[in-house]
Amino acid sequence: MTTTVLRTSDGWWVQTAKGASRISTSAITTAELLADRGAIGAAAAGGETVSVDDLTLMSPVTTPCRVIAQMTNFESHVKDSGMNPKTVPLTFFRKSSASITGPFGEIVRPAHVALLDYEVEIGLVIGRDVPAGSTVTENNLADVIAGLTITNDVSARDIQLPQIQFYEAKSYPTFTPVGPALVLLDANEIGRFGDLRLRLSVNGEERQNALVEGDMLYRPLQALQSLTRFQDLAAGDLVLTGTPAGTALTAPPKPIEMIGNLLPPAVKWKAFFSRQANNPKYLQHGDIVEASVGTDDGAIDLGAQRLTVRHT
Repeated sequence: MTTTVLRTSDGWWVQTAKGASRISTSAITTAELLADRGAIGAAAAGGETVSVDDLTLMSPVTTPCRVIAQMTNFESHVKDSGMNPKTVPLTFFRKSSASITGPFGEIVRPAHVALLDYEVEIGLVIGRDVPAGSTVTENNLADVIAGLTITNDVSARDIQLPQIQFYEAKSYPTFTPVGPALVLLDANEIGRFGDLRLRLSVNGEERQNALVEGDMLYRPLQALQSLTRFQDLAAGDLVLTGTPAGTALTAPPKPIEMIGNLLPPAVKWKAFFSRQANNPKYLQHGDIVEASVGTDDGAIDLGAQRLTVRHT
């Protein structure tokens, strides 16, 4: 059975059927909390509770930490981007952990950004230190992954694309909403990863809705096996696993793309962004972005985010 961990400014909680039970721990960071499993278990076993609705929830992933993301990892999103899923390699990029924010606040668009996009993703929260060169297998995967959380890989497309600058475009403050929960899983529950459904809506209009099974190209085991060949990981680090189709950004029709490739880069990008400026799906001031992840039968439920877009 999953254990749902919540975080507020004054402590950690386990969500139970009766409400939220405070975890008796001195842990400040996610890593410290994950090392205090006894306290988590004691809170889950029972005790005095408060209403979850009375809590002001923060990201269950504390900072600083590593934030590493898989690129174009859903077949539907790859096709939406005008690429062939059969030729897409397993690749990663980094985000600043200063971009992490809570699940119910704001997404703030900087004044110089015009094309603000959303990407609902499943976040893997690392459960222990994993030095580069470690071997990750099916047998120890549940030891490496403590649990899962909802993330949104918010992206400034007009920064990302012409400069091929993922780090800046995805690292502004509030560009990685996380939570509301860190859901701790056992090996059997991690085995149901393919049953997870990702959903995202803007102002009540559904934009993304996809199952992992049949759409995700590289599952967590493959991703972590590749990542740990060269990258140290530590308890509390966050690995984003990609987004399905439905983002505001889509590839232009093939004829337009072919013509654009014949143009000088400055001219091509000017024409591209001129078309994108008329796309109403990019996030606007006051938009409400809601995201959820869980299995259709409710056995695994990562909760739901609700954030408001604000332009500076």
